[in-house]
Amino acid sequence: MFSCSFETSEHAINTMAHITFDTKNIENFVADHEFSEMQPLITMADQQLRNRTGAGAEYSDWVTLPTDYDKKEFSRIQEAAKKIQQESKILVVIGIGGSYLGAKMAVDFLNPMFNNELADEQRQGVKIYFAGNSTSASYLNDLVRVIGDQDFSVNIISKSGTTTEPSIAFRVFKQLLEKKYGADNAKKRIYATTDAKHGALHDEAEIEGYETFTIPDGVGGRFSVLTAVGLLPIAASGANIQDLMTGAKDAQEEYSESDITKNEAYKYAAARRILYDKGYTTELLINWEPSMQYLSEWWKQLMGESEGKNQKGIYPSSANFSTDLHSLGQYIQEGRRDLFETVVKLDEPVSNLDLPHEAGNNDGLQYLEGITIDEVNTKASQGVTLAHIDGGVPNLAVHLPAQDAYSLGYLVYFFEMAVGASGYTFGINPFNQPGVEAYKTAMFALLGKPGYEEATKKFSARLTK
Repeated sequence: MFSCSFETSEHAINTMAHITFDTKNIENFVADHEFSEMQPLITMADQQLRNRTGAGAEYSDWVTLPTDYDKKEFSRIQEAAKKIQQESKILVVIGIGGSYLGAKMAVDFLNPMFNNELADEQRQGVKIYFAGNSTSASYLNDLVRVIGDQDFSVNIISKSGTTTEPSIAFRVFKQLLEKKYGADNAKKRIYATTDAKHGALHDEAEIEGYETFTIPDGVGGRFSVLTAVGLLPIAASGANIQDLMTGAKDAQEEYSESDITKNEAYKYAAARRILYDKGYTTELLINWEPSMQYLSEWWKQLMGESEGKNQKGIYPSSANFSTDLHSLGQYIQEGRRDLFETVVKLDEPVSNLDLPHEAGNNDGLQYLEGITIDEVNTKASQGVTLAHIDGGVPNLAVHLPAQDAYSLGYLVYFFEMAVGASGYTFGINPFNQPGVEAYKTAMFALLGKPGYEEATKKFSARLTK
């Protein structure tokens, strides 16, 4: 038996259950009254978020984004995605950090695992490849070879247009476009997602005539997946971005109260803070589907860049089960008791498979015949959770009813709302990232960038010691 569907019908959206958050597996670690005692802190955080009185409030437009997004630009994104699909086999998406992880996460989540390897008629959209997320020359050369003679377009995502990694990649692929299509036709295959008014990329796009989309001023990079930053690549892949926004909109409505007993995003924030105060300072996001690996990567930036300040915050890590049970499982079971797990579990698989019948029992799997492989996956996840709880690892769970655009939109908003509130409970600005500038200063100094002469002397001297 094999079934697979990546389409979501309108009827399914209208009757779909939303994600649920489960705290029953921390009952041995957290008492009910502790949630009640956390409520005043969560209420304060909620007021700071909704009244825009907290630190960094100018970057909190994501709170109302699912209902306040630019509908005209949204339509332009859908039209641009269709144009890319008609003209190209490949879209190269160039960006780093928040300009990369959200789109990569969603494209992987919403499409078959080996989508780029499928025949054209089996894919809903174009192949999506990502660049500009490292400074590796080998990576860029390998991607150029993969593109070969295939028609392709480029989506460059950068608010400033001067971020080193994406800027390097953009030069490479812009030149490739010009060589293949000529300078004028190359410009028609470049889509720039950037600042609405300022920056090097904005200015270049205006001069060259690239089609442009906006990174909103009030939405930071790690919260930007529901803007053009994520929506254009997601739509070009063939996924339904209207369903994605509908899920986020329903989540915005669901998580509109500060009461922990009614707002599961805030209950998650409260549970994390209670566990942190008890010494559980590392959180592992766990998935049981390989297509969710980049959900964890996106989540790690969202949590780590939002909370890791002033020597505070939960350290975000992740594990892909059951794969990592054979590498990290021993440590999780019996290592330091300073970590807890949040499991993102899919209740209904995208597709399923019966375990084939085989004569004899050489592999010892005869006892599993008659059940599906997803049933094995589910029982494995349940068993691992029980073992880890017995080993002293608190377990939280987020249940997804389906692996579709609606559920993903809901999940994105769930995590964003939780970290916004959680950040304020730590008394920090959840929406800036001052520490990120430290590595840039050292890198620019060693590369000899103009304006960094004093830093160049300092860092060069340290390397020669």
